Amino acid sequence: MPDILQTPNRRQWLQSAGLTSAGTLLTGPAALAKAPAPAAGPKVLRYAFKAAETGFDPAKIQDLYSRIIVAHIFESLYTYDHLARPAKVKPLTAAALPEVSADFRVFVIRVQPGIYFMSDPAFKGRKRELVAEDYVYAIKRFADPANKSPAWGDLEEAGFVGLAALREEALQKRRAFDYDRVVPGLRALDRHTLRLEVAAARPRLIERLTGSDLLGAVAREVVEFYGPEEIMGHPVGTGPFRLAQWRRSSLIALERNPEYRERFYDAEPAPDDAEGQALLARFRGRKLPMIDRVEVSIIEESQPRWLSFLNGQQNFIERVPEEFATLSMPNGRVAPNLAHQGIQGYHSLAPDIGYTLYNMDDPVVGGYTPERVALRRAMNLGMDIPREISLVRQGQGIPAQSFIVPNTSGYDPNFRSEMGQYDPARAKALLDIYGYVDRNGDGWREQPDGSPLLIRRASQPDQFYRSLDDLWQRDMKTIGIRGVIEPAKWPENLKAAQAGSLMSWFVNSSASQFDGQSGLGMLFSPKIGGDNMARFKNAAFDALYLKMQALPDGPERWALFRQAQRIGIAYAPYKCHVHRYVTDMASAEVQGYRRPPVWLEWWLYVDLTPAPARV
Repeated sequence: MPDILQTPNRRQWLQSAGLTSAGTLLTGPAALAKAPAPAAGPKVLRYAFKAAETGFDPAKIQDLYSRIIVAHIFESLYTYDHLARPAKVKPLTAAALPEVSADFRVFVIRVQPGIYFMSDPAFKGRKRELVAEDYVYAIKRFADPANKSPAWGDLEEAGFVGLAALREEALQKRRAFDYDRVVPGLRALDRHTLRLEVAAARPRLIERLTGSDLLGAVAREVVEFYGPEEIMGHPVGTGPFRLAQWRRSSLIALERNPEYRERFYDAEPAPDDAEGQALLARFRGRKLPMIDRVEVSIIEESQPRWLSFLNGQQNFIERVPEEFATLSMPNGRVAPNLAHQGIQGYHSLAPDIGYTLYNMDDPVVGGYTPERVALRRAMNLGMDIPREISLVRQGQGIPAQSFIVPNTSGYDPNFRSEMGQYDPARAKALLDIYGYVDRNGDGWREQPDGSPLLIRRASQPDQFYRSLDDLWQRDMKTIGIRGVIEPAKWPENLKAAQAGSLMSWFVNSSASQFDGQSGLGMLFSPKIGGDNMARFKNAAFDALYLKMQALPDGPERWALFRQAQRIGIAYAPYKCHVHRYVTDMASAEVQGYRRPPVWLEWWLYVDLTPAPARV
C-alpha cells in the first residue's frame, strides 16, 4: 500500500521550514504587551483559501469561503461579541436587542438611523441610508424560487408568517415572485422599525439574525441594477470592507470601506479570560476596521499553501494543513525557529464536522429499506476513523459521534454512538445477512439482486483528499466493497450534491450559530438542496426538529436532541468522521487575532504592525 501522506520525510520538511523541535508559544498577554507600534503604510492581511469561492450574493451561496467574504461586506441586525466566551449576541445595525412577545412569536427591532450603504453606481450618486425595508427585502430574496437559494431551508423553518405561502404561489402559478406583496411576518412599520412575526415560538430567532453572511441587509436597487447574472460579482453592503478586485478562483481583494460609520473596538470577555482581557485592554476604543486591505488567494494544494506562508507571501494561515500542524506546533507550542521569527500559533477544537453523505435518492446507496440501511451502516462501520485521524490528519481531530458539533449548545463530549465505531467484522456480518455477498468469486460483493455493487465517491483533486480517498478505498476493500473516486473542483461537487446528482461525497461543515440544533439541520427535509445534502426525509425526525425549535433551552429540549440524533444514526444517511483541531498561524505583524467559535467576522478586529525581518 502506498504511503498515505505522500509528503517529504520529517527531516527534509523540518529543514525546509527551518525547524528543529518544540518551542514556546508566542501568544497571550505577554506577547500583546510587547507588540510594536502601528505601521505607517497600508496594512494588508494576506492569506489563502483551500477552495474556490462561488460568488458573493448572500441569497445564492452556501460554501464557507464565499460566506467569509460576504460576512465582511454585508451587515446583519445583530452580531456576536468578538471576545465573549460562551457566545453573546449584541446589536450591530440594530439599535438594541429586540422587543419580544411573551410567546416568542413577535419581534420588534429598531434599526439604527444614519447607517449608509457603500457608494455604488446603482444609487446614481445619492447616499443610500439603511432602512428596515432592506431587511424585509433581503429575507424575501431567500424565498424567491428564481434565486434557488440553498439557505431557504434555514429561513423556511423560522416560519415567518406568509413568506412560504408567497413562495408557493410563485411556484404554483409559475410567475415572478412578488416582492411588493406585504408579508404579515415581515413588515417595516416605519423607516427604521422592523416587525417580525413567526408562526410558532422561536426563542432563539435572534441567532438567525446574527449572520452577516446570511441575513445582511441588501438594497433592492442594487440587485435590480446588476440583474441575476451579475449580482454575484457586485456585493454592496453597509459593512467594513468592499470588494476591490476579483479574479475568479484565483484572487479576492477587499479594502477598507472609506464610508464606514464610526465604530469602535469594544467587547465583554469573561473576567477570568486572560487572553480576552488583554486584547480588550490593548484595542479598546480603536476605530474599526484597523487594517486597510485583505488579499485572499486560492491555493488548493496543502503544501504550496503552507510554503506560501513560510516564505512570507502570506502573513496569516487559517487551518494549517493537518500534515504540517503537528510539526509547526508540536504539543500545542510553536516550533522554536518559527517562534524566533515571531510567528504566533493558535490551536483549538473547531465547531465543525467532516462527514460522508449518501444520496438517499440514489438507487444503490439510497432508500429506507432494511438492506439499504444495512449497506450504509456497514460502510460506516468499515471506515477506520482512528487511522484517518492518526495518519492522514496527524492526530488533529477527535472521532465525531453525531451531527452536533463542539462549541455549540447541546454538544456532549461524553456522548457515544455507532457513528464513532470502527468494526469491520460487524460490517461484514451486516452485508452477509442482507444479501450483499460475492456470488461470482471475483473478490467483490454484489447487490442482493445480483447486480454489481459499485460505490462512487466524489472528491477533490488535491493531495490531502487523495490521502483520504486512498484510505477509504482500502477500508471498503477490506469489507469487500468496490469503490471508485470521481474528483472534481469543490464548487462543482457542491452544486452536484445540492442537485442530488452525487452518490456520495466527503465534505466538511462548520456551525454558524451557537445553537447546536443547526447541526441537526443536515437531516431536516425542508433543507434538501441546502444543508441536507443527503436528501434525507423522515417525518418523525421533522416533527422532533420543529418541536425543538419552539422549546427554550433546558432538559426537555436536550432530551429531544438525543432522540433526533438516534434517528439520524439509525438510518445512516451520513457517516460522521471527525471534529477537527485547527491550527491557525500568523506572522509577527498580525496582532489581535482570536478564532471566532461560530461566526466569520474577524478581519476588522486585527491590526498589522511593522514586522521584524525574518531570519
